[in-house]
Amino acid sequence: MESNTSFGRNVLQIQGFNISPEFTYPLFFLLLFVYVSLLLSNIGVLVLIIIDRSLHQPMYILFCNLSVNDVIGNTILLPRLMTDIISTERLITYNQCVAQAFYSHTFGSASHMILIIMAVDRYVAICHPLRYGSVMTTRTVIWLSTSAWGVSVVLVSILIGLTVRLSRCRSLIQNAYCDNASLFKLSCEDVSINNIYGLFFTVLLFSSSMGSIAVTYFRIALICRIKKNEELTNKALQTCASHLVLYLIMLWSGFLTIILHRFQNYPDLRKIAYILFHVVPANLNPIIYGMQTRLLRQKIMQILCRKVTHS
Repeated sequence: MESNTSFGRNVLQIQGFNISPEFTYPLFFLLLFVYVSLLLSNIGVLVLIIIDRSLHQPMYILFCNLSVNDVIGNTILLPRLMTDIISTERLITYNQCVAQAFYSHTFGSASHMILIIMAVDRYVAICHPLRYGSVMTTRTVIWLSTSAWGVSVVLVSILIGLTVRLSRCRSLIQNAYCDNASLFKLSCEDVSINNIYGLFFTVLLFSSSMGSIAVTYFRIALICRIKKNEELTNKALQTCASHLVLYLIMLWSGFLTIILHRFQNYPDLRKIAYILFHVVPANLNPIIYGMQTRLLRQKIMQILCRKVTHS
């Protein structure tokens, strides 16, 4: 049931999850474990790449982008979500809610952009290995990464900007977190422009990522089929399968979140899909990419062996 109770002009109430008391702390500690594990794994990979000069290569710069994005995106979501789970009053200021929505949407947009660049990187590495060093230079990857973040920030700034211009007649965020759709639903004004731009933003983002990844993977599969080289095929499967699985998880959880905003009968499913969109790729990225990348895997094993020896 929607509440229009006033908590003050700039204070909002978050609906959150309807959790039985006996499940409150188990859920809290589960999310805490998930958050700490993704922090340790992503920051660990990030620090290793920064301090080891042999890892200062284009591919590892992309890993850094992914890790930074995962840490920021989940830090914006999970600590606040854990606090609300054990709190009796789920209150947040309007400015904090806008900030969470902005960073959360930027995280989602940047995730797609970075995975597009990674797909292109894999295509050049597999299909044009002799040209890889001249095409995917450090300068090129830094420029592509900066562009990915820049485009994400611009698109999301317009998305959130169209929402903050609206007046508010409600104070209940019908979600477990703040996002753009939950914010503009606080208004009693006409939100047609918000819906149109939101649709444009979603179609542009998803069609760009799906189209780019489909084209690059199709070309990789075509090259493998034409050359009929077992080593090339194994390399393609090893490097592309994990990337594709993580992309599909992110894609479908994102799709569910967007679609279920249109259906009010499944609020908890929408909230869970959004959380999965954040935490599943963030936990799997350092494990899969770290262990499937030979040089990075060797560095991790060297550190682990060194610690075991010293102990």
